[in-house]
Amino acid sequence: MDLKRLHYFNQLAKTGNFTKAADQLGIAQSALSTSIKKLEQQLDLKLINRTERQMSLTAEGQVLLRHAKIILEDVEQAEKELQELKGLTRGVIHFGSPAMLASYFLPDALEQFKKAYPGIQIKIHEAGTATLAQMLVNGELDLALIRGDRDHEQIRHTLLAKDQIAACVPADHPFASRASITLEEFCQQPLVLFKNGYFLRETVNSYCQQSKLQPNIHFETNLPELLKSMVRRHVGIGTCLPVLVADDPELKAIPFDPPIPLQLGIGWKSSHYLSTAAKAFVRFLQGKLNDAR
Repeated sequence: MDLKRLHYFNQLAKTGNFTKAADQLGIAQSALSTSIKKLEQQLDLKLINRTERQMSLTAEGQVLLRHAKIILEDVEQAEKELQELKGLTRGVIHFGSPAMLASYFLPDALEQFKKAYPGIQIKIHEAGTATLAQMLVNGELDLALIRGDRDHEQIRHTLLAKDQIAACVPADHPFASRASITLEEFCQQPLVLFKNGYFLRETVNSYCQQSKLQPNIHFETNLPELLKSMVRRHVGIGTCLPVLVADDPELKAIPFDPPIPLQLGIGWKSSHYLSTAAKAFVRFLQGKLNDAR
């Protein structure tokens, strides 16, 4: 069975659309269609239900997809292990990070890692920690920043940093002069929060559910600078890590009482081979995030 055709088939199944799959693969749609037809002819099975507006997998296509994912993942892992024998002269690390951490904590680590391993390319994938964990399980990422307080049977992780979530308020807000606020007080305010799936939001959601509180959400975003701008403009108050507003005279980080702890970890799929480059990158992040606290 041709690996390239399996790769094309897997991408088509992932997107559910010939045009999108062809664009992502960097080939013509006609070439993709021909490759899938040849795969069907080789197997003497119909794999795709084709209609004018949509595409779906047949029962046989679903079975092949399950095996194709395993085969392609095994090939990828073999290539990584073989790459180790070449002294890390080249390679790619697919790394996932929430936007906030990517913007504030990663630049120095990435610069130093690139100097140590100039032949290694790091591809950053931005998403919330919940999405990143699923991407690890799906084999789409090598490493990702995830919540360190949750165990997953398919993910191994090491703790990078511990911190506390704080309320982010304008400098002239009544809360700005307080030593701390309660979660109940916070939830009664107009709120500017990160979207569901991002670690700050997920942690606050968990504590709100435990306390049976309903947050008064006015605005949601996954962009740290936009969130801070909305807080400055008094659209609402939000959450942050204290280090993110330490040098901003217009914003204050006010701790919660009782505290809301945050544990940040870096994870990888437990069945995946972790390359020397990936291990080195983990060490860089451990050092940089510890320094930033």
